[in-house]
Amino acid sequence: MQRKAYVPGVVALLAALLAGCTGGSDEGGSTDDSNPGQAGTATAAAQPGKYATLPEACGVVSRSTLDSLLPGIRQLADETQRDTAYAGEATLTYDTDRKVGCRWKVESADATDHLLVDFERVVSYDNAVSDDNQAEALFAKRVAAADLPAPAVSTSGSPSPSGSPSGSATASASPSATASATASASASSTVAPAELQPRLLEDLGDEAFIDDALGSSGSTAEQRTVTVAFRTSNVLVTIAYEEQPATVGVVPDSEEMQDKARKLAAQLDDSLAG
Repeated sequence: MQRKAYVPGVVALLAALLAGCTGGSDEGGSTDDSNPGQAGTATAAAQPGKYATLPEACGVVSRSTLDSLLPGIRQLADETQRDTAYAGEATLTYDTDRKVGCRWKVESADATDHLLVDFERVVSYDNAVSDDNQAEALFAKRVAAADLPAPAVSTSGSPSPSGSPSGSATASASPSATASATASASASSTVAPAELQPRLLEDLGDEAFIDDALGSSGSTAEQRTVTVAFRTSNVLVTIAYEEQPATVGVVPDSEEMQDKARKLAAQLDDSLAG
């Protein structure tokens, strides 16, 4: 089922940024003390972003963190294979001052785990738009593209993680309505609680969101992908954490994977701040 986008303020933000880029004086005249031939007073250039470089992506995640996200590493008997797994593989880039990333993949008897860490430093080439504002606009587009669902709301108007009807409503319902409500409740039991659904995050960077998608390929085991993205000043960071169990019918735990991905995101945010 297609998710309803929940992007508070994104449209207003993009409109405000667009107005800042295209706006100008509506008076049209120059100041009294302007030089001959000058159209008006000079506009101060927008401030550059906080970050002028990016970290080394394959070296920014500690071994202990990789042990947690990729438990198969500890099952590798060969030391050379373990070292290679810890080292990761740098993603292709043509400018390491603007974009870097690293991938890890580890197979074990229980599952195959993937991890991607990506950093992008945003630079504005418009003197009227700061690097931070440019990064903010780009991140707003990413939030919109994530198509985050609106929080579930119960019939009483308060948030309801399960979305099931209240007890009093069910008790007074007719048999047919009760059966319908039971079917609805059964279907909603497969939906993640509100605290685990894709959502905006308030405790990471300047702004952030988390996405969680579960998919399968035919008769193979279900693969879960947890994505955490955040912005700190003019740097955008993306973490994609995937797990596919080796056994059909086993479903990766959403809460555990989200917790691990968010802890890594907090570590990366701290490393940028330091």
